[in-house]
Amino acid sequence: MSESREALGPSTVAGEIPIGLSTASVYPQNTEAAFAYAADLGFDGVELMVWGDPVSQDIRHVEHLSERYQVPVLSIHAPCLLITQRVWGRDPLKKLARAAHAAEALGAATVVVHPPFRWQRAYVEGFDDLVGELSESDVSIAVENMFPMRADRVFGAGERSARRLTRRGGTPGPAVSAFGKSIDPTDDGYDHYTLDLSHTATAGTDAVALYERMGAHLTHLHLADGSGAATDEHLIPGDGTQPCAQVCHRIARSDFSGAVILEVTTSSARTKPERQAMLARSLDFARQHLKRETSRTRWLPER
Repeated sequence: MSESREALGPSTVAGEIPIGLSTASVYPQNTEAAFAYAADLGFDGVELMVWGDPVSQDIRHVEHLSERYQVPVLSIHAPCLLITQRVWGRDPLKKLARAAHAAEALGAATVVVHPPFRWQRAYVEGFDDLVGELSESDVSIAVENMFPMRADRVFGAGERSARRLTRRGGTPGPAVSAFGKSIDPTDDGYDHYTLDLSHTATAGTDAVALYERMGAHLTHLHLADGSGAATDEHLIPGDGTQPCAQVCHRIARSDFSGAVILEVTTSSARTKPERQAMLARSLDFARQHLKRETSRTRWLPER
């Protein structure tokens, strides 16, 4: 039996992947600045980081910014960081539910959430049920992979710690997790996942293997890079050691229907033009490696 090839038209290929900008990527500038950068550079939308900036906590104000700059909110990052423990109250279960309601109000498809901290006992116990319940709506609750607190931070958390990770064969060494769930959300199993490529670097996790474990449940990508340092770096993609291009290529060839968010650190920029250049370089990387072919070819047996 011989084989022939059949071209698959554009109707069989998912559309172009939306590329958004995390509002955290412009820190120390504010939420409105992120909307302005996104509009100027041509991002497809933003991910709203709900944190200390009062505007980020005011959904009506965010809606106004979205309309003013004509930049949609693609996703919301729930206030689940150590520095956001009191944002929107102190009950993490209620905060996650509020983030889901905010996403619905803004037309965002996804809420990104970290696993609960181990000292949040009630949250740890109720997390899985709440995530499942909220995911029954039109909003996906996408649980993000995290990283442990590495002991080698005390000996220097920058390039030296990255070299130590390399000498250990890519493993983080002695470490302790601050989370009450696994830092690998596929261990617990959820309907939706966020893959963060800076977190994989710090954790010493094989990013491609984690991508494969997430499979069709991968809903959201935080595109950034890392060198393997003991701290979460969020480098511009291509500036670290993570397989950013490879993961993007796999996503582009798949039926992935979520969004890719550039969550990069630009705090080293001394001027707005410097920050804009860093964001533009990040966007160029994403566009280059996430571009989908307009047709695909598959092998079919000849009859």
